[in-house]
Amino acid sequence: MAQPASRERSTSAAALLLTLPGLAWITALLLVPCGLIFAYSFLERGTYGGIVYNPTYANFVRALEVTYVGIFLTSLRIASLATAVSLIVAYPAAYAISRLPPRWQLLVLFLVILPFWSNYLIRSYAWMVVLNNQGVLNQALLSSGVVSQPVKLLYNEFAVVLGLVYNYLPFVILSIFASIQRLNPELLEASADLGAPGWRTFFSVMLPMTAPGIAAGGVFVFVLSIGNFVTPDLLGGGQVTMVGNVIYGQFMSARDWPFGAALALFLLTIMFGLLCAQAYFASNTNIQSERQT
Repeated sequence: MAQPASRERSTSAAALLLTLPGLAWITALLLVPCGLIFAYSFLERGTYGGIVYNPTYANFVRALEVTYVGIFLTSLRIASLATAVSLIVAYPAAYAISRLPPRWQLLVLFLVILPFWSNYLIRSYAWMVVLNNQGVLNQALLSSGVVSQPVKLLYNEFAVVLGLVYNYLPFVILSIFASIQRLNPELLEASADLGAPGWRTFFSVMLPMTAPGIAAGGVFVFVLSIGNFVTPDLLGGGQVTMVGNVIYGQFMSARDWPFGAALALFLLTIMFGLLCAQAYFASNTNIQSERQT
């Protein structure tokens, strides 16, 4: 009896030892920064910037002003639109890749993630070249006679959404593709054998069974989009302000760290809530799938 107990203790100790680097990484780069943000949000700004250690709720009251609520709503709208477009584009692409022969799937997936071989800023600047009034797209429209003068494609919400979708679409494709790959093909065959048309099989079988991948990809795009400040700054040209831009400005320009921390805390709460909801949804979906199979 002593030997199995000793072996179990050694196994637990080894498992704990293996998890220590990951725990240290999460603690140093996630928990500690989030703790500082939480603490700073309840403090005051100094006269010339910095922190004054006087507890206050004024930062949260200010964050609920109409101006900042409007910026939050704008950020929610843009992030939601980017998420919807990403899912609409990614699902057919992921399905098409899953139907390819296995020897071609790896090549196509490589092409999907190929943009990540270049820097995020370079990809954003490339879209600025494409979308400006003298860019490739406008020149093509002018040459074909579709328009008589350049179309304003840059420095607006359209450009911001396009940039977000372009930069985060590969993550959604990979997430949905993995979910489709785990789908039991016998379920689709059974639906067809029972006389269900293709659209009915898709909405009743395939879509619900791949919902965890859709949810994971959607939450990923939404979370990264709502806090993004580089794309609105470059492709929005200062005409589109998202909450990430405001937080960046409070820390880097206004030097109002407590107020920036309060805004960041609101954003972190939204992100954490979505991630928890996605994890709960995925867990319930997996349990239901196991019961059905």
